[in-house]
Amino acid sequence: MTCESFWRDKRVTVTGGAGFLGSYVVNKLKKRGCEDVFVPRKKQYDLTSEKAVIAMYEDSRPDIVIHMAAAVGGIGANRENPGKFFYENAAMGIHLIEQARHHNVGKFVCLGTICAYPKHTPVPFREQDLWNGYPEETNAPYGIAKKALLVMLQAYREQYGLNSVFLLPVNLYGPRDNFDPASSHVIPALIRKCVEAERDGLDEIVVWGTGVATREFLHVEDAAEGILLAAEKSHGTEPVNLGAGFEISIRDLTEMIVRLTEYKGRIVWDSTKPDGQPRRMLDTTRAEKEFGFRATVGLEEGLRQTIKWYRSHINDPAHNNRLAFQGTK
Repeated sequence: MTCESFWRDKRVTVTGGAGFLGSYVVNKLKKRGCEDVFVPRKKQYDLTSEKAVIAMYEDSRPDIVIHMAAAVGGIGANRENPGKFFYENAAMGIHLIEQARHHNVGKFVCLGTICAYPKHTPVPFREQDLWNGYPEETNAPYGIAKKALLVMLQAYREQYGLNSVFLLPVNLYGPRDNFDPASSHVIPALIRKCVEAERDGLDEIVVWGTGVATREFLHVEDAAEGILLAAEKSHGTEPVNLGAGFEISIRDLTEMIVRLTEYKGRIVWDSTKPDGQPRRMLDTTRAEKEFGFRATVGLEEGLRQTIKWYRSHINDPAHNNRLAFQGTK
C-alpha cells in the first residue's frame, strides 16, 4: 500500500497540529492525500479536561490520532514549571488515550521525549535503556509524565487491543520554531541571541552552562516524515527513537551558529547555569528497521534554513513578541 492510499480515506486528528512540528505533519498529511485532518484548538478543547476531550472525539470521529500537543520549554521553563509540565502532559495523554479506546480509534501515535531517558544513559541511547535510571532533574517531571503514557499505551494494547506507537524524538529545530527567549530551546535561542546582538552591535553574548554537554538535533521536516511513516508502518509494542544519529557539543553548536549568523562578538559561558543532561544521542536502528526512517537534512543545512526564516520574520508584527510556533522538546 502506498502512503497516499493509506491516508486517502482516513479521518486524522492531530493534537498540537497548529504548532511548530504539528504544522509540518498537517502539511505532509495533505500532500499524502488525507482530506480529513482535524486540529483541535485550545480555545475550543482544553485537552487537560476529560469533558473537552470527549467533545473533541465526538466532533472529529478520528480513525487515527497523532498526539503531539505538549507543555514544553527549555531548561529555564522546565525549572520554573515542573508541576505544570507534569500535570498538563500527563492529563492530556491520559484523557486522550482513554477516550481513544471508547471511540474505536484505529491507531494512536504518541510523541514522547528524549527527556524520559535516565540522566546518565550510555550513548547512543537505546530504547531498552529507558527504564535504567531517573531522568535529568530539570527535565524529570516532563519526561516521566510522557514515559507514563508509554506504560498506559502498552497496558491498553494488552487489555483493550488499542493499536499504538510511541515515539521518542530528539530536540527538534527548523523554520517556524519557537524563538521566545522565555521558552525556546537551544537552537532558536542561540540564533536569536546572535542575530539580535549583531543587529544591536553588542560585543558579547552570554550562553548558559559550560558548553561541554552534547545534544542531537532533528530537523522538523525529518521528524514529521518519521511520524507519518510510523503511523503507516509501525506495529510494535516497544518505544521507537526518532533522531538523526549524531552528537554535537553545545560549544561547537554555538560556534557554528555564530559563524552562520556572521556575529563578530565573543561568547561568554555562564557556568552558574545548568548544562542539563550531560550527553544525548539516539540509536536510531529500530526506526530504520521498523518503518524505514532515516534523517536526510544535515545540521548546517538545517541551521541555514532556520536562520534565514528567522531573519525574514524578525520585523513581522505578528511575530514581534514570540516569533513562535509550539515546539517539541
